[in-house]
Amino acid sequence: MMQRRNMILGGFAVLGLGGWALSSNMGGGSGSTELSNLAGAANAQTTSGDFDTSSITEMVLGNPDAAVTVVEYASFTCPHCAAFHSGAFKQLKADFIDTGKIKFVYREVYFDRPGLWASMIARCGGQERFFGIVDLIYKGQSNWARAGEPAAIVDELRKIARLAGMDNDTIEACLQDAEKAQTLVAWFEENKNRDDVTSTPSFLINGNKHSNMAYSEMKELIDAELGS
Repeated sequence: MMQRRNMILGGFAVLGLGGWALSSNMGGGSGSTELSNLAGAANAQTTSGDFDTSSITEMVLGNPDAAVTVVEYASFTCPHCAAFHSGAFKQLKADFIDTGKIKFVYREVYFDRPGLWASMIARCGGQERFFGIVDLIYKGQSNWARAGEPAAIVDELRKIARLAGMDNDTIEACLQDAEKAQTLVAWFEENKNRDDVTSTPSFLINGNKHSNMAYSEMKELIDAELGS
């Protein structure tokens, strides 16, 4: 289990980036959305008991007390996730999140190390900046995820962080937080195993799992849960 976890986390002595970040032999996102199709990361396991995953903040929009909860599982290197956030998510936000009809929860999936690095950057700005940084990451996905070598990918993610208003010291502190990286991977494994997450984007609508779908279908499912 520890060996497989290290496929995502890597070692701890490479290029001054907390090691885990730049020791990857993986590329920056293959375009596949199936966990089973990703070598190494696909079968990664972790012992979540080694880490206090309760320290990971749930990223939430909308009404925390809503009768309907929609959970999205997404990978920052997944093109289908980027497409969802540039299209259907905007409709979901206007129809259900901004109106307080649902609680929306975003949970990251780590197909590969670049997806983990992007998550570290997104979370670096805290809860208030998270969704704005998520938007920037997805908008720039075709650039940063295909930048080539690990160092080039991380440099592109740094640019996104600076665009979001973070200073260099803050960015480097987040990227070098190896304990946070390990805890995030443990948290992802808990979520994946509990909710049987096998592809992205995946959605839980009041606990019922659904794969990627047209917004019209999602709206119909949510309306049914709302009783409207």
